[in-house]
Amino acid sequence: MINRVVLVGRLTKDPELKYTQSGIAVTRFTLAVNRPFSNQSGDREADFINCVAWRKQAENTANFLSKGSLAGVDGRIQTSNFEGQDGKRVFMTEVVADSVQFLEPRNANSERSSAQSGAPAYGNQQSDRSYNQNQSQQQNQPTYQPNQQNYTRTDEDPFQSGGGPIEVSDDDLPF
Repeated sequence: MINRVVLVGRLTKDPELKYTQSGIAVTRFTLAVNRPFSNQSGDREADFINCVAWRKQAENTANFLSKGSLAGVDGRIQTSNFEGQDGKRVFMTEVVADSVQFLEPRNANSERSSAQSGAPAYGNQQSDRSYNQNQSQQQNQPTYQPNQQNYTRTDEDPFQSGGGPIEVSDDDLPF
């Protein structure tokens, strides 16, 4: 049997980190996942999927993700039921996350919200400084230069025939 789920979406609120009585971390969060099609009025709808992460994955999710963060979840669907306060049976379906991937930089939410409010999105001097340092380090890295003697260059255009048929023999085909 296969029970595998892969989701990419945005958190609808900050994840809530709790600990069980035995000290195991658990985080619950909801992902808004866009549907791949539009409805009759042309609007894109989303599904709101409840997720749960355990142990170190739960702590990392709670510490590094917040409302609006783009995240990828790899896990499995789990159903459970319990008796509610009103005495009725409550059924619950959620995705148990084996892996949660953080799909954008940590400060992307603040940049996105400041861009929407009209403030400059890239005003962080620390980010600019680290970006410039990375760029200068990349420029100092040796680059791979292929051995030029193995390559021959001709100035002939192989497609010079103007879109006509190209003659290929059976010996030239790899299959």
